[in-house]
Amino acid sequence: MNRAVLDASAILAVIFREPGAEKLTDEILETAIASTVNLAEVQTKLIQKGYDPEEAWEDALMLKEPPEPFTADQAEIAGTLVSKTQSRGLSLGDRSCLALAIALKAPVYTTEQAWRDLKLGVPIHVIR
Repeated sequence: MNRAVLDASAILAVIFREPGAEKLTDEILETAIASTVNLAEVQTKLIQKGYDPEEAWEDALMLKEPPEPFTADQAEIAGTLVSKTQSRGLSLGDRSCLALAIALKAPVYTTEQAWRDLKLGVPIHVIR
């Protein structure tokens, strides 16, 4: 199964039908996964926009695949990534998403321009 990893910004782009969301085809979304860290980010953003917390969590769980728990191995990868991403200002959530993609050797999708041209051994698709 070809999996893709979505970061919080990509999930929010789909929820809000923002530019770039059309690049996340049904085929990609069918097997896409997200880290529990990124789902917390999605829920946070939705609550900040006035959503009820439970409704925000339901919307965050829009992907068909269950969320991927943040593991100790992913935590180590995310921590290590700071040396390669610090100059671009990537957050822990960003690095957590990238760590999941690296651990799974899967492509990752984001709207974050700061990820463009990162060389981390997995395909990074900036959707807008």
